[in-house]
Amino acid sequence: MNNQHPELFHRHKLNPILTATNWPYPVNSVLNPGATLLPDGNTLLLCRVEDRRGHSHLCAARSTNGVDGWQIDAQPTLLADPEHFPEELWGIEDPRITYVPELGKYAIVYIAYTSSGPGIALALTEDFHTFERYGMIMSPEDKDAALLPHRIDGHWVLVHRPVGDHGAHMWMSYSPDLRHWGSHKLMLEARQGGWWDANKIGLSPPPIETPQGWLVIYHGVRQTAAGSLYRLGLALFDLQTPERCLKRGNEWVFGPEDPYEQRGDVGNVVFPCGYTLAPDGDTLHLYYGAADTSIALATGSVRAMLEWLEQHG
Repeated sequence: MNNQHPELFHRHKLNPILTATNWPYPVNSVLNPGATLLPDGNTLLLCRVEDRRGHSHLCAARSTNGVDGWQIDAQPTLLADPEHFPEELWGIEDPRITYVPELGKYAIVYIAYTSSGPGIALALTEDFHTFERYGMIMSPEDKDAALLPHRIDGHWVLVHRPVGDHGAHMWMSYSPDLRHWGSHKLMLEARQGGWWDANKIGLSPPPIETPQGWLVIYHGVRQTAAGSLYRLGLALFDLQTPERCLKRGNEWVFGPEDPYEQRGDVGNVVFPCGYTLAPDGDTLHLYYGAADTSIALATGSVRAMLEWLEQHG
């Protein structure tokens, strides 16, 4: 019994908490939800829903306890609109939600699947019923993006993962108006060789603001003889210079272990796009896509993650 390691995330006994069978209209799979706590205390998941064409849209599910009793919108909440936004030709995917107090709105950063590949789009909403769409803000190929909740030195900050000749690393970009982005800065590189996070990494849920810094849960993609293997790691970034990495864990902290994570449309994937933080400011509910087929929940402690980084960073 010497093969012990810290368990930072604990799977919920009801996993998977949402599947295609829960949906009020025909779908193939539900996955990769953004998450937020509403003013009434309810949890809202904005789920990626894939239809039987292979195209995705977004649909809201609400719960009083964030675990069960989900009330799912009877129709898609946000559909691709290629007539007005041609970059959404093949659907919209993987939303990440940030509440922005300055605007009094939720910022939804999501993937627009264009004929040239995935790019990053932005929409704002007050109620998840009506949306102000900004269209594409980062051209293909770019994914795994979220907005920080407030400006830094007068500029909005976007975390994202462009792919090109430079590789597949995590970057930050800055904007005065949410529309025009520049000052691109590399924040975290994929490692090389046999590491669990070699060659390709990306942001998982939006960064978590703590007194010690921005706590980032990110995913690494390891290529094996059996295909891709998605697992999660931790890093910490400076509050005022958020592209500056303070600590980075060497080991992965959460990976596909249970059958619903190992087998599905894309096996061996745990992929969180959202979390909620309990009133204690420490208990984290992490919502993740499992094997690109269903939605699952794991709980953790922000304090424990920071302590783990102190020891393993």
